[in-house]
Amino acid sequence: MTTAPDRAAARLAWTRSTLGDASLTLEPASADASFRSYWRTHHAGTSWIVMDSPPAQEDPRPWLAMNARLAAAGLHVPAVHAHDLEQGFLLIEDLGTRLYLPALNEDSADRLYGDAMDALLHMQSRMDYSDLPPFDHALLVRGLEVMPEWFLGRHLGHTPECDEWDVLEAAFDVVIRNALQQPRCFVHRDFHSRNLLIVDDNNPGIIDFQGALAGPITYDLASLLRDAYITWPRARVEGWVESYRLRLLAAGMIANDVDSQRFLRWFDLTGLHRHIRVLGQFYRLWYRDGKPGYLADVPTVYHYVVSVARSYPELANFVALLERHVQGRDLTQVAAA
Repeated sequence: MTTAPDRAAARLAWTRSTLGDASLTLEPASADASFRSYWRTHHAGTSWIVMDSPPAQEDPRPWLAMNARLAAAGLHVPAVHAHDLEQGFLLIEDLGTRLYLPALNEDSADRLYGDAMDALLHMQSRMDYSDLPPFDHALLVRGLEVMPEWFLGRHLGHTPECDEWDVLEAAFDVVIRNALQQPRCFVHRDFHSRNLLIVDDNNPGIIDFQGALAGPITYDLASLLRDAYITWPRARVEGWVESYRLRLLAAGMIANDVDSQRFLRWFDLTGLHRHIRVLGQFYRLWYRDGKPGYLADVPTVYHYVVSVARSYPELANFVALLERHVQGRDLTQVAAA
């Protein structure tokens, strides 16, 4: 088994050989929630990123194939300069450090989200999704089940009783049926402000797309506009949602009978699926994986879950169940082992 120092040495040696520069160095560029890591280097006035994707844990081939498909559809993803798939090293374009998240504000939001929705429409209208894994019933169920296990059970220390499981399953059924009713399209799965970069040409730069699926048409829109890391007034979000619905209509991607109310329900409940899953996932990252960095964002996610679900009468019992067990607790504080 290759040790970390051995891998670091191999990564540096490969980069130096590929760029023909025995003196260059590597510095951390960003981490990933997986085994993948990113490193920045500079050569001949150009900044590059080395993606380290250990083949035994993170086969780089799916990333490379999806990158090529997105580029062919006109999206700005990192151009690939060189790769060694056996070792799991790729030398790719450096999209910079200007993430959407810190740049979003009252003045920039319309412009930046406008660019992101342009890119999203490209993805949804130009990307073939027929061979992608389906965002099917089984996957939708698995996503939702993360919440009772890791939020209610592990974090709040509560095992749902039989009548509470009835409430959870009824709510989950509403959310799942909503997702399955929608037209299918290419779904990035994490199309949000930490995976979009501001670039000068063909904004935004898009990363973290290797988990793409064939799924509901509002999934990526909800990821973007109901982002776990930033919130906007509901009226403003609904204005963006309606503008995108009209673009989908014009592109022939949704039927003429999909009115504002129906599309908003699609959007709301698809976002609710995502946030119920994330509510459990953020705690799983802490309790199972020892990654505390997401705990600060839990209150935003919980707010989304409760506020959106409260808008739909059929989810009232679900909201009451959550509120009963949270009861004003500081969700950013971890429970004792």
